[in-house]
Amino acid sequence: MIDPAHETLPVRKQCLLLDINRSTVYYQLKPKMDEGKIMNAIYELWIKNPFYGYRRIHAVLTREGCPINSKRIRRLMHMMGLKAIYPKKQLSVSDATHQKYPYLLQDLSINQPNKVWCTDITSIKMRQGFVYLMAIIDVYSRTIVNWGISTTMESGFCINILQEALSKAKPEYINTDQGSQFTASLWIKTVEESEAKVSMDGIGRWCDNIPIERFWRSAKYESTLLLCFETVQEARQEIDRYINFYNRERPHQSLGYAVPWEVYTGQEVAEPFQFKKRISNKIGYQ
Repeated sequence: MIDPAHETLPVRKQCLLLDINRSTVYYQLKPKMDEGKIMNAIYELWIKNPFYGYRRIHAVLTREGCPINSKRIRRLMHMMGLKAIYPKKQLSVSDATHQKYPYLLQDLSINQPNKVWCTDITSIKMRQGFVYLMAIIDVYSRTIVNWGISTTMESGFCINILQEALSKAKPEYINTDQGSQFTASLWIKTVEESEAKVSMDGIGRWCDNIPIERFWRSAKYESTLLLCFETVQEARQEIDRYINFYNRERPHQSLGYAVPWEVYTGQEVAEPFQFKKRISNKIGYQ
């Protein structure tokens, strides 16, 4: 209809006569990118870096010469069931009616097994939903002295794990955050009856419980984030396998590459552990 090579009528005049926008004359349809290839590229990036969301994947693909809209990447990731792995809201919610206890580990030299235990709860993602993992770690040896998983976060599940651990050994201190599971009267009673001292992190002081936080990172990046559990039983079997490996086979860098179980049982000796000094003493318990 439009003849760019017309001898007497320029393209602008032809567009005016036909009442069409001149830009449509010059528009060239971009070749449609194969969606299967895009999805493969997205998956390869995500499987290498599961903490990448659609924005970061868009940035990487753009840098590699793949001009794709970020909204399209978000749609494709949703279709593929891919989500960035990132820290979720904290699981332990404080109960204002429960008594809180001070943090007792400041400047404490932890130089033997069963001097300090730390514990916490984390979530383990399954194909549908989550299970909750609680573990108790011996700070000196980094050994997991007991653990358990549950589909709920009731305090009874935590107390059972603690009681099982206390039937094997008695620590001098047990440190937790200020979550309602660990400030419940039955938890406190169980700790005090074992003659251990109750210690709690300051508000916002995740580093007060750093040994268990480091274990969560190791367990997730070396095991649970690499798998997709269909059932609670599958999750329990894999966590059991990993903790046995972590305790009895995996060399631990902070132990001079000794194995945690060897340090816990006295076959190896580790350097004393000391929690980092707080910047301000004003950050306390509330």
